[in-house]
Amino acid sequence: MIKRLLIANRGEIALRVIRACRELGIESVAVYSEADATALHVVAADRAIPIGPSSAADSYLAIGRLMDAARTSGADSIHPGYGFLSENAAFASACAAAGLIFVGPPAAVIAQMGSKIEARRLVAAAGVPVVPGETPDDQSDRGVRTALDRVGLPALIKASAGGGGKGMRRVLHPRGVDESIQAARREAVAAFGDGTLYIERLVNAPRHVEVQVFADNRGQVVHLFERECSVQRRHQKVIEESPSPALTPGLRARITAAAVAAARAAGYRNAGTIEFLVDGSRGDQTPFYFLEVNARLQVEHPVTEQVTGLDLVRTQILVAAGQRLPWTQGEVSQRGHAIEARVYAEDPAQGFLPQAGRLLLYREPRLPGIRIDSGVAEGSEVSIYYDPLLAKVIATAENRDCAIARLAASLRAFPVLGVRTNIPFLVRILDHPRFQNGTMDTTFLDREGAALAETAPDIPLSVRAAALAAAEDESQVPNPESRHDHDPWTTIVGWGRS
Repeated sequence: MIKRLLIANRGEIALRVIRACRELGIESVAVYSEADATALHVVAADRAIPIGPSSAADSYLAIGRLMDAARTSGADSIHPGYGFLSENAAFASACAAAGLIFVGPPAAVIAQMGSKIEARRLVAAAGVPVVPGETPDDQSDRGVRTALDRVGLPALIKASAGGGGKGMRRVLHPRGVDESIQAARREAVAAFGDGTLYIERLVNAPRHVEVQVFADNRGQVVHLFERECSVQRRHQKVIEESPSPALTPGLRARITAAAVAAARAAGYRNAGTIEFLVDGSRGDQTPFYFLEVNARLQVEHPVTEQVTGLDLVRTQILVAAGQRLPWTQGEVSQRGHAIEARVYAEDPAQGFLPQAGRLLLYREPRLPGIRIDSGVAEGSEVSIYYDPLLAKVIATAENRDCAIARLAASLRAFPVLGVRTNIPFLVRILDHPRFQNGTMDTTFLDREGAALAETAPDIPLSVRAAALAAAEDESQVPNPESRHDHDPWTTIVGWGRS
């Protein structure tokens, strides 16, 4: 059994893993950079080890420093969280070489799934539908262009090692193809150190649906149903929910069976996500296509936890320790509806510019049916060095309409002062007719996002009062003689006037 687990991550995910460790009686070890010396996860862990400068490259992404921390602390295992090194095969290999239990899939699986080309080949051989496309053996610009001609337009040029939309270009007409190939390759090399490209037929206005899978070391593979992730901006998810409003029972059965087949074909272990594009809405026979495997825990895992009643992080640790999955496929069921919104320190009206600064006011709403996973508190510093995620707000209810209403109400009751956030943007999405009737697809924010980000809603009186009180406490009330044309609540995260 695992006795001391080092968490190679920070923020809300580190706190989530610490909570699971506490429940299992496992000693938790946090790591922290100079910027995170007073962060909540550092205080919450049983022990904390400094790992270097504020830059992620010199701390959370530095495998050598993390391995030194594991040796110093006497840890017998490492949980990578998500992001950072969670899908880094070299990190998983380093853990294995040091005799540490890696809470995730084996390094070979991570490497195989990290190549979009290899992943496509593997799942296609297992009978999982893939988007029509081609991987040219000739990786020159001419070879990629020839493959593009064979696949036909519209198409996508994609990086084999890609993710998050990096190294991807849409090709809608023959003009500018060479420039698109070269731009995709440059971006792929810069982001992943690998310029290998492949071509996929472009699926117009698809839904993005992912299936949570879990596998143990004894050959048992189960799915924990699906999450709808179609509301995304620049291939980054904004709102996730389960069940998907797009899936009929028959389509759900088909897509979850395909996810299990893909996981089995990969020899998968621990928690992972199989992602699909769903082509339109044609009932049980709607086409869907494999997109990729995320060989790690997902940011949106609480949505699945809420509708299944299962603890994914606890199960990750148990499976990594060699135990069987604590439930069979027949024992897993969906109940009710859950929706998650990611609250970021960013300014939608200014192109979603990341924000940094101290949270002068930060009051998480405590409402029925609301779960909040966060890594900050009032007084925390939002750093320039890391992802500006403040909190994940998850609403759970007996049906989708009620879950939407609960989530919107909780966001409206979430005052923050010191930096701006995307809270009004999220509320506007939830209020939009296409979201409410469940007809959104991956182009939704491409079409509606600019208008939703333009202006902020009216500031509730309760939020105004809290902001004013906090501003007075911090001596932030503007001097009436000041030339600055603003009032104390304009710096509330997300509630500022535009």
